[in-house]
Amino acid sequence: MMKFSTGSFVIGVMFGALLVGAWFLSGTPSIMLVPSQSSSFVATSTESMTQKSGVLSVSDQPPGDTVVIESVTVPPPGVWIAVREANGNNLGNVLGAERVGGPRSNVSISLLRSTESNHSYAAELYRDDNNSAFDPSVNSVYVDFNTGAPVVAYFSTTN
Repeated sequence: MMKFSTGSFVIGVMFGALLVGAWFLSGTPSIMLVPSQSSSFVATSTESMTQKSGVLSVSDQPPGDTVVIESVTVPPPGVWIAVREANGNNLGNVLGAERVGGPRSNVSISLLRSTESNHSYAAELYRDDNNSAFDPSVNSVYVDFNTGAPVVAYFSTTN
């Protein structure tokens, strides 16, 4: 019978960690936790700018005291969707937020202050810190699994 040695165990753990690290750094993992596609802007002369993502989708909509998110595709336990003012790519005040526990469609988010005509806004995802309240200074920004970039979808209000 073979005798167990601490040195052999340590070398085995180091070798295993090296293999796992090489697998992650290869850039072709076979397990995807969050389905995603690269973000792109779609714009034509007759359509307003809309950002589409495999994780979050929102279209231009009329101003009001709610915003409807077309779809959010995240695994359980879910995320917070925050609606924020936008000035170009700069995000401003949070107008409202809603917690979703996984993939959902047509999520209605009530706002603390109504959106205004012909303004830009953004929907941004945040991780939940499990205290049942949204706080952008506590909840961390949710990032795309493939790019490492925050998941943000821009939209505008129409007349």
